[in-house]
Amino acid sequence: MIPACSIVIRAYNEGQHIGRLLTGITQQTLKDVQVILVDSGSSDDTIEVASRYPVQVVHIRPQDFTFGRSLNLGIAASVAPLVAIASAHVYPVYPDWLERLLVPFADPRVALTYGRQRGCETSKFSEHQVFARWFPEGSGLRQDHPFCNNANAAIRRDLWEKHAYNETLPGLEDLAWARWAHEQGHVITYVAEAEVVHVHNETWRGIYNRYRREGMAFKQIYPQEDFRLLDLVRLFLGNVSSDLQAAARSGTHGVLWSVLRFRWNQFWGTYQGYRRSGPLTRQLKEAFYYPHNHISGEEKQLRRSVAPIDYREKIK
Repeated sequence: MIPACSIVIRAYNEGQHIGRLLTGITQQTLKDVQVILVDSGSSDDTIEVASRYPVQVVHIRPQDFTFGRSLNLGIAASVAPLVAIASAHVYPVYPDWLERLLVPFADPRVALTYGRQRGCETSKFSEHQVFARWFPEGSGLRQDHPFCNNANAAIRRDLWEKHAYNETLPGLEDLAWARWAHEQGHVITYVAEAEVVHVHNETWRGIYNRYRREGMAFKQIYPQEDFRLLDLVRLFLGNVSSDLQAAARSGTHGVLWSVLRFRWNQFWGTYQGYRRSGPLTRQLKEAFYYPHNHISGEEKQLRRSVAPIDYREKIK
């Protein structure tokens, strides 16, 4: 029997987080799902934790990994007409997360949906600001631009069969696919109620690497675009000022150094990525996808009549 939805999760050394996501999936109102974990060579207990849940594991060698390649392998193993995509270090806030994410597909014009993301207790202050800007509280049923994020998204499998994810990009494979869908006349929908907490476990160097590879990818997707030193300075100063104003309004203290470091790594990484938008070498893969250190952790929550999932003592 074909399930209502397949869920593809990409993971590398996510033993600390994968159990919470898989527990959240078991608590969903939509039970008829296939869960596929694409593991890219984890050396921790990721597979052991996943084995406690009804999960199908697909393996990819670390040297073969890109975000697009991993997704394509996972979706190739899926059997449902709709495929949800989640990062291993997110977890759903509400038991109707998946149901809400899939509702817009009742409209045959919808090719892709993506849901809200927010940080947790130990997320850096500027990361909270990024999430708040990218994922607002109000939904958008017919988005007029090709933005999305595959940490919390869903697509139609038959459209993926026509156009798989780009396996050569160092990142932003979601943006490239969304751009294709948008250009084909399909609809992209943002669903604020399909909310997850996204735990970004990154060092400062990890933040730099993330934005550097995304800068490389953006330049490949939009080669006519540029990111100059003037853009770096303007965006760094503007975002630092905006973050500090937000901190003052919320009564948050002691974040100056964190804001400065986050925004510098964000925009210096972007600048460097634009300057180096060539082939994705093995050395770059190791730098981008396999960082060595991690840290974890809340911003304004949507007010809903549905009670959030209580994860206490539920994780196996």
